[in-house]
Amino acid sequence: MAAMTSILPTPEAKPVISPTQRAEMELAAKYACEGPRYTSYPTAPQFRQDFPVDQYLAWQQRDPDHKRDPLSLYLHLPFCKDICYYCACNKIVTRKKGVAREYLDHLHKEIEQQSQLVGEQRPITQMHWGGGTPTYLDNAEITELMHTLASHFRLLDKDYREYSIEIDPRTIEISTVALLKGLGFNRISLGIQDFDPLVQLAVNRLQPYEMVAALVENIRSHHFRSLSFDLIYGLPNQDRHTMEETLRKVISLRPDRIACYNYAHLPQRFSSQRAIDRLAIPNPSEKLLLQQMISHTLQDAGYLYIGMDHYVRPEDELAVALQEGRLQRNFQGYSLHMADDLLGLGVSAISQMGDFYLQNARELEAYYQLVNNGQLPFNRGCKVTAEDKLRRYIIMSLISDLRLDIADCNRQFGIDFMGRFPAELASLEPLARDGLLGISAEEIIVTQRGRPFLRNICMPFDAYLNSHSGDQPPPRFSATI
Repeated sequence: MAAMTSILPTPEAKPVISPTQRAEMELAAKYACEGPRYTSYPTAPQFRQDFPVDQYLAWQQRDPDHKRDPLSLYLHLPFCKDICYYCACNKIVTRKKGVAREYLDHLHKEIEQQSQLVGEQRPITQMHWGGGTPTYLDNAEITELMHTLASHFRLLDKDYREYSIEIDPRTIEISTVALLKGLGFNRISLGIQDFDPLVQLAVNRLQPYEMVAALVENIRSHHFRSLSFDLIYGLPNQDRHTMEETLRKVISLRPDRIACYNYAHLPQRFSSQRAIDRLAIPNPSEKLLLQQMISHTLQDAGYLYIGMDHYVRPEDELAVALQEGRLQRNFQGYSLHMADDLLGLGVSAISQMGDFYLQNARELEAYYQLVNNGQLPFNRGCKVTAEDKLRRYIIMSLISDLRLDIADCNRQFGIDFMGRFPAELASLEPLARDGLLGISAEEIIVTQRGRPFLRNICMPFDAYLNSHSGDQPPPRFSATI
């Protein structure tokens, strides 16, 4: 992309936008719509309570071979001490004593149940603790949970493992950083969102830059392999002035990975967002300008844009994996492809096992009841069909590799791609004319210009997007741009 020229005006002046920037903004406005983030395919709206759980259990019992294969773990720890108004995660805000203890007791039971089903000897090549706020747990509880996992799965002490945890900078003790390293975590993700005090006040997440900088220094001193920042644009009181300063501070701290998400204001779905003043939210054109500013600024600072709001340093393993075709996308975003199966543990966690997606109960009491009854706590899911596998391969190839090898797709699935998807290819023609991708008989390749539009490029291959029942409202997704 072209270098970002200054768009910072004097207080009385309107922002100066170059012809290149204006063209990019017009292109973004042209393709702005709602669409899935494709952390799975089929996506979560296709999960049903009447999914064939009996077939899943039968598959686990009759196919022992996969029980020696590598496995990824995701643990959902839902508690937060304070509410962040923008948050759309499945969380429980409480400072009530004992809630973590009760949750851990039930999580221990699920870990025992699940390990017996999926295989206790599978090497755990990847693990991620998310939430909520995982560091809501104190040091003793974190240690206890890791010990429980080690007692029921084969945790690894290998350099290639990826064991990561999300941290709220406001809740972590200095001693906890050393503990996490000692327990085997080698990747840290910090929820930054924005450094501007007025933006932080508007979303009820006050965390001064100095606090974060001290935490980053502490993390670096313990030699974690990777440090990631999560940012959000489109928050109340954000503008090009505040974003420039936030980016300056972010770049000065040199995180290895940066995920920058578009805030979706859906107060009808997420009650905490009702506390946000909608008049303080940047309008669509301002959000587009912020998105362009973020992309150019981070790339000018040396970060590689790997797609779907993710930027990494050139030496980062994700950048190398993108070049080597080893990048994958799942419920935690982009990661290295180190295991075919993902087991989710805890309330609302999603698993991808074989041909099945399974989601645990989203409500805490329902989760507790299932676990107490000796049942596996999932209550929604789906079985992936042959058509789903084909379309998932196409979508995930485009998102992860930025390329679809048509000949390879034909060989793997025994199809004639060009004859199978004429309508989808016709839908991509306008994007090709705008330079977002190239289409030939051999491949579909996403251009550098097309990386911000990956969701738009994938959506024509999503068979479910326009197939919802007439008596049900269509699912809502975040904005693609």
